[in-house]
Amino acid sequence: MREFLAELIGKKVDLLCLGMANLRGEVVRVDGHVLHLRDGDGRIGYVAIDKIVAVWEAQDNEHRAGFTVPK
Repeated sequence: MREFLAELIGKKVDLLCLGMANLRGEVVRVDGHVLHLRDGDGRIGYVAIDKIVAVWEAQDNEHRAGFTVPK
């Protein structure tokens, strides 16, 4: 998985992690067992690689991970 994620550096991805957490961001770096992911606001998040269940390249720019509040 580390080698696969390293090939995605610079690309925007969607991640599905254990506990069903969904994350989206640009892969910045793979350091040891940690993925560095930049979100849409430019903040860097850190994801334990062994907690990632699935990963795919992001397609649309409107999706945001997290909770949705009905209007």
